[in-house]
Amino acid sequence: MADPSFYRIGRTGPALRVASAEEAVGTSEADGFAWLHYREASRDELDHLVGLLGLHALSIEDCFDDHQIPKIDDFPNNTFILFNTFRYDRGVLEVGEINLFLGQRFLVSISHLDARHRSYLDGVETMVERGIEEARQGPSHLMHLILDQVVDQKFVAIEALEDELNGVEEALMADPASFQPAELIRFRRYLLRLRKSLFHEREILSKICRGDFPLVSKKAIYHYRDIYDHLVRFYEVTESYRDIVTSLMEMYLSMLNNQMAKAANDTNATVRRLTLITTIFMPLTLLAGIGGMSEWTMITGPDNWRVSYPGFMLAMVVIGFASYVFLSRLDRNRIATRRPQLSRRWRA
Repeated sequence: MADPSFYRIGRTGPALRVASAEEAVGTSEADGFAWLHYREASRDELDHLVGLLGLHALSIEDCFDDHQIPKIDDFPNNTFILFNTFRYDRGVLEVGEINLFLGQRFLVSISHLDARHRSYLDGVETMVERGIEEARQGPSHLMHLILDQVVDQKFVAIEALEDELNGVEEALMADPASFQPAELIRFRRYLLRLRKSLFHEREILSKICRGDFPLVSKKAIYHYRDIYDHLVRFYEVTESYRDIVTSLMEMYLSMLNNQMAKAANDTNATVRRLTLITTIFMPLTLLAGIGGMSEWTMITGPDNWRVSYPGFMLAMVVIGFASYVFLSRLDRNRIATRRPQLSRRWRA
């Protein structure tokens, strides 16, 4: 488990890193406020904050529930915010969680993230240690820096998802037969997860921008409006991607049906040719069978075989040709009769 970071953030100059939460919280009002950053908080550490900062026990429970949706809760002396982080890498969407407790003179951030996600807040710690102006203006301004970093990483994940979705679309158009529809199902599942999270996060920022939470200073609200605009845009992009995935699924099914129809038509054409050949040779087979059993020489006499066999072969050729002409004309008449019926249906 990574060690937490405790800072005293003054009105001027860089932040001072201290050894304990009590030392950071002991900052006088003139000196600024405290930032307690936990990378992987334990139950004992957060239970200690209940007595130290007056955090609500239900919010502490939410910090250890991996299935919570983004939300904001207002308590008498603090405001609790739960936000999601996104990371898309190698075809897998990883969803993390950041918990924030905003007070009048403190900010507690708890990032239940793996090592790859933790880099989200490394930049914020660097800005705090360098004494960036916005971080010194108060806890709500520092919380804006954290949420801004989280939302920027959402954009990176959504862009990576878009690039892979474009590749899936190209693969579908190039070779529908070998395309795996499970890819589209995976994208639809990820987009539903993104949409659900972005919807609730947009509502959180909407409430903050309306001024519903007094612990967020009016001066900081202008900064939160920029985050709200980003979330609205991400939500609309996610909706458009869902439409694209639905269209690709419909396109795949249509192309698959077209291929199946083409294969069926080819099979029908082959069967028609075989049927034509079979129909032509049926009478010829009958005649050949009769001749094979009774010998034409028995009918015409043994001395006339030079005439009977050539005559028999000529008769078979004539019968076969006549059958072919008759069946071909019958097929053309059937097609010619069917076309006006289709034309009338189309006009209707």
